[in-house]
Amino acid sequence: MSDRIILTGLRAQAHHGVYEHERRDGQPFVIDVVAHLDLARAAGSDDVADTVHYGELAVEIVEAVERDPVDLIETVAERVAAVVLAHRAVERVEVTVHKPEAPIPVPFADVAVAIERSRA
Repeated sequence: MSDRIILTGLRAQAHHGVYEHERRDGQPFVIDVVAHLDLARAAGSDDVADTVHYGELAVEIVEAVERDPVDLIETVAERVAAVVLAHRAVERVEVTVHKPEAPIPVPFADVAVAIERSRA
């Protein structure tokens, strides 16, 4: 499927990480999502009910990232994928979770995990 809704650079403040200071202080996370779905019906009807409302989806994603601290951004990415796939129209999703302030002892531009999940 070549149709996509793309959300890039969603920002969340959360308390994920394996270190106590990450859990205590929190840090920013940046999320990119590509939702694969058929947009032909929505394009023909011009009705938001025939697609996934990207504004509402963005809020759902940020809320999912900001709740319930976990150790790994892999777990956060899986949580985001589940939120997106909860929308029946979405067949496949790509999720990238960036942790720009990760506690890495060398200079770096970004650290991220990327996953792809599809409806079974």
